[in-house]
Amino acid sequence: MPKGVISADCHIDLIWLPPDLFTDNAPAAMKDRMPYVTDGPIGPVWVSNGGGQFGLQNGMGSAGREYVPGVIHRSDRMAEQGLYEDGKNGIRRLTEPELRIKDQDLDGVVGEVLYGILGAAGRLNDPDASIVMMQIYNDWLADFCGTYPDRLAGIASIPGHDIAAAVAEIERVAARGGVRGLEIPSVPDGKPLYHKHWDPVFAAAAASKLPLHFHTGGGTKAPDFASMEPLEARQAFAVFITAFQMLMSNKLMEIIFGGKLESHPDLKVVIGESGIGWIPYILEHMDLEWEDQFKDLTLKMKPSEYWYRQCYATFQSDPVGMKLVDNLGEDNIMWGSDFPHPDGIWPDSQEFIEREMGHLPDAIRQKTTYDNAAKLYGFPQQ
Repeated sequence: MPKGVISADCHIDLIWLPPDLFTDNAPAAMKDRMPYVTDGPIGPVWVSNGGGQFGLQNGMGSAGREYVPGVIHRSDRMAEQGLYEDGKNGIRRLTEPELRIKDQDLDGVVGEVLYGILGAAGRLNDPDASIVMMQIYNDWLADFCGTYPDRLAGIASIPGHDIAAAVAEIERVAARGGVRGLEIPSVPDGKPLYHKHWDPVFAAAAASKLPLHFHTGGGTKAPDFASMEPLEARQAFAVFITAFQMLMSNKLMEIIFGGKLESHPDLKVVIGESGIGWIPYILEHMDLEWEDQFKDLTLKMKPSEYWYRQCYATFQSDPVGMKLVDNLGEDNIMWGSDFPHPDGIWPDSQEFIEREMGHLPDAIRQKTTYDNAAKLYGFPQQ
């Protein structure tokens, strides 16, 4: 086993960023359209003049919820380490590099891949301003990760609603340097990834030599819980929360059946926080349907072969997936803690890894918890 592990799925959420980051760095014409911090009924909140609501400053999860003891067990474990109390006191443990590294050390983690603010950009309700918002964030992220380049690998947030802007930002962050990947949002009601609409984005990503990421949850439409009876709303929420990772199967099929990996054989694609137990079925079924009726597509080999050649998925806790490593490919999966989200496993990652991977050979554990991420993102080799 490695001396420490790499988490291939962690997060920087808007609500933990410096409160004046966007207003200080936006062009004059955009300053009043940027997110900022103001007083709220239970503490400082991130908002925008366009009606964007981003949650409590230094709050819980990507939505900046209030931490309530006893509601979510994993959040209670995080609270026991003082994370939320420090946040209330203005101590930004998640976005001060030295403090972030201390929290890595607490969990036996020696490197993190950091997903960003695409969900918050979508809630800005201002498409043009969201492009500027992402540019500012991506520059901050590159500088943040530059403080500990062997420990922090940032994934740039790329706009998905404007193809020209997406291509321009891919080219800009690649030229600037300092980030290790690109994340494209899932756009509600947007065109599927097999559509030619996305061709310039895939081409730009391939040219950048940076892996392209699609993270679960983004762009997924939640049911209208408020219109339901209480029990029905809880039932609908249970279905939504339980199933949202598997919705990534559509992204995987769209990319492969759409010929994007055939066109760009050197492009690496990551589906983040997707879980992995469902993937062998999808791979097998894609192959079956391709053999049976879809050989007229532009694919020159089985769909599953593109997965093994170019794709990765991350998981945090997936006992079923750990029984299917031979089907998944030991080179194609990467563990992640999901820190600091309330469904993540920090600070108990080592316990989860030992319980779920203890039956695996050391060489496979080494790959899934360190080597695969180190190779893809340029962390030090062991």
